[in-house]
Amino acid sequence: MHAGHDVVAYDRSPEAVAALAKDGAAAAASVEELVKKSRTPRAICLMVPAGVVDSALASLVPLLSKNDIVIDGGNSHYHDDIERARSLSASGIHYIDMGTSGGVWGLERGYCLMIGGEREPVQRLDPIFRALAPDAATAQAGSTAQAGYLHCGPAGAGHFVKMIHNGIEYGLMAAYAEGFNILRHANVGSSTAEHDAETTPLRTPQHYQYDFKLDEIAEVWRHGSVISSWLLDLTASALATDPSLEKFGGRVSDSGEGRWALQAANDEGVPAHVLAAALFERFASRDQDVFQNKVLSAMRFGFGGHAEKK
Repeated sequence: MHAGHDVVAYDRSPEAVAALAKDGAAAAASVEELVKKSRTPRAICLMVPAGVVDSALASLVPLLSKNDIVIDGGNSHYHDDIERARSLSASGIHYIDMGTSGGVWGLERGYCLMIGGEREPVQRLDPIFRALAPDAATAQAGSTAQAGYLHCGPAGAGHFVKMIHNGIEYGLMAAYAEGFNILRHANVGSSTAEHDAETTPLRTPQHYQYDFKLDEIAEVWRHGSVISSWLLDLTASALATDPSLEKFGGRVSDSGEGRWALQAANDEGVPAHVLAAALFERFASRDQDVFQNKVLSAMRFGFGGHAEKK
């Protein structure tokens, strides 16, 4: 809307629609009204969880006309995109998968867009993609990648690229988390060590006498470091306001893309050690490793009489 585009907004939450109406959108109280208020040929963008895209399409598609465009801006599996594009093309409706990265800060920072679909409808919507992208004003002529959006290929290509993007994201996040955890425990030599058969002795406690201020380390890394990034910016901000991260429980969800990225690596026969470790760490954070750890403990007790430490 800031770029001058007319927008019709619909959401199951009337409050969300009302908020956009205040910013200049035309409000719709139903899917039917959304379609009726949209100019033809329509371009309708869905931003919903992957598991409900098909049900959203089931209510939307019968209302559409030939040459309308449906964009899935969520995180669908690219296999589903291929099938949806094939199915909708029979009715003359175009389907575009638009992998979107930028999170809740997209309005301020812009969105990196990874787009899949037929060339003509993608080109038709170029002004929309350019309005959403972060660097359209400074990009060189003809270079959409430098602007922050890219037509990656036919149906499914956008979400395939986004899938790998999110796998990389898992790995980067895990690396930061592990590094800060090592820094947090760098004072282990200051504590009184237990000496028993169940505790590995720390041979050089004098080497681990550091009490680091993690928020300041995160901040200094943001300035000129080779590991600076927006993820580090977010980490530094979180540590600055809550150095021990007390308001977080450490239960990390995965919405599917990491699993699918590993699936693709397996199908292609290429190694993805870091992505796999990062994904499995998320599973472990949700206590999915408890039983296997009990099996380990049972074996140790069986062969050595090792009782679990409290």
